[in-house]
Amino acid sequence: MAAELHVELVAADRSVWSGEATLVVARTTSGDIGVMPGHQPLLGVLESGPVTIRTSDGGTVVAAVHGGFISFADNKLSLLAEIAELAVEIDVQRAERALERAKSDTDGAAERRADVRLRAVAAH
Repeated sequence: MAAELHVELVAADRSVWSGEATLVVARTTSGDIGVMPGHQPLLGVLESGPVTIRTSDGGTVVAAVHGGFISFADNKLSLLAEIAELAVEIDVQRAERALERAKSDTDGAAERRADVRLRAVAAH
């Protein structure tokens, strides 16, 4: 069993993060899943939520992911998201304003997106 796995986090418009990791935690329609080197092959649907990547050098990368797919085979993990942002890229004040606006507009989808962005920053 290998000590690390190769991870590609890709959004519809760009490559968000790529590198080696020891653990990735993501939210799927079946619940939260942790993927480590040597995991059984899988294919799943991503739910909106933070994705946490424990990098091989001991660091942590957190991203807000909104929908997409997760796939693992041959020690390669692909996260193909509709929208993904690294926590370090998120403007907290802008996300807070978006959350308040979505609540006042009773826009459930926008509220969930803003909430996920703020949870990703908090987990970072």
